[in-house]
Amino acid sequence: MRLTIETMTYGPDGLARTPEGKAVFVAGGLIGDTVEARICEDGPSFSRAVVEEVLEPSPDHVQPPCPFIGICGGCPWGGLSHEAQLQAKEENLRSALARIGKFSPKEVDDLMRPIRHAKDAWGYRNKIELAPVHENGKFRLGMHGRDASQIIKVDACPLFEKKHAKAVKAVAGALGFLGNSRDLQLERVAIRSSRRTGALEVALWTPTGAFPRAQVSRVLGDAVRATSVVRVMSKGEKRARRVSGVEALAGEGSWTEKIGDETMRLSAPSFFQVNTRAAEILIDLVMEALDPQPHELGIDLYCGAGTFTLPLARRCEFVSAVESYGPAVRDLRRNLDIANITNVDVIGGDAVREFPDEDADVLVVDPPRAGLAPEAIDLIASTSARDVAYVSCDPATLARDLRRFVEEGTFRPVWATPVDLFPQTFHCETVVRLTRA
Repeated sequence: MRLTIETMTYGPDGLARTPEGKAVFVAGGLIGDTVEARICEDGPSFSRAVVEEVLEPSPDHVQPPCPFIGICGGCPWGGLSHEAQLQAKEENLRSALARIGKFSPKEVDDLMRPIRHAKDAWGYRNKIELAPVHENGKFRLGMHGRDASQIIKVDACPLFEKKHAKAVKAVAGALGFLGNSRDLQLERVAIRSSRRTGALEVALWTPTGAFPRAQVSRVLGDAVRATSVVRVMSKGEKRARRVSGVEALAGEGSWTEKIGDETMRLSAPSFFQVNTRAAEILIDLVMEALDPQPHELGIDLYCGAGTFTLPLARRCEFVSAVESYGPAVRDLRRNLDIANITNVDVIGGDAVREFPDEDADVLVVDPPRAGLAPEAIDLIASTSARDVAYVSCDPATLARDLRRFVEEGTFRPVWATPVDLFPQTFHCETVVRLTRA
């Protein structure tokens, strides 16, 4: 079937339409491409296809610095110019606000502000992960392919921080050598790098049990100059693994990064935005949305290790910070000590069950991809907060929650700013300012 890709979806695929108007999601197609595509799934309302040949490439096609575009799953939009990517991400947010949030075209126009981004479209990631695989009796590490069943062998990743570009090959080679002589039971390997602090951490995720600590530490020490090598032990069912402990095999036992005016120390299981420079844009937007004052009280829900808690506490009289993930709670306490910040109440637990008793003047929420539970929206509405900053990683759940706020009647969205934290992918963060209606 000959198709022309009309737009990019919130996903790796392009969207085309048949002459009859039926939607076709095309794997490997970029906006503006005319392609010969093979239908692989034909449903009643839409079809899925894969590109067999690009007949007329899009004018927005670029030559990417990686030979694995379309094979590796890390940068599905890597063949598209960054300008076209930014436009597509803005359009994805607009579409979600209209389709799911039920905002009118004028309301969407009034809400939307231009997308923000950092300078680097490549070499921005402070973290990558390698997956283990056994093939033909050999053990190796690689990156997940676009086909989830594939593990792609790579010597370098142009998305990864340039300061430690050689670490990918060195770590994969060292652990591949070890893994062919004994079973390391590796579940995944994470490498974190900072151009600002020079820190490089290698984290090995394994089940609990015996592990050749000294040998792994020695071999990795010969291969790469890491400031920290740790083992993260997990247990439980595959789909619900939980961290049971972290042990330092060499070095500091944690990773250090500078973000904004703060220095943060993070344990391997803790979440941290993979694009430090773009994460600073998020902080600036949150502070712009809230404009916190020295006499005011703040709440930070889903606060993690303190990306927003620390700058909020610098500006407020007092902050209540809620986080359910144990390693992040411990990191937050440590980061507050490092920063000598004493006006934060750290609350470990679910954001709904452990919602702070203190009232608030300003409130920031950075929930997981699933967005806010209805109960969380009700609790936020019950405060006397004048402004809320909502940080979202998913346009669909964001649009749904904004509609819920509007229907609840306490807060209304004022502006929404998309931020390109993940160039070469379809992912995008958004900061929304809500003010009391």
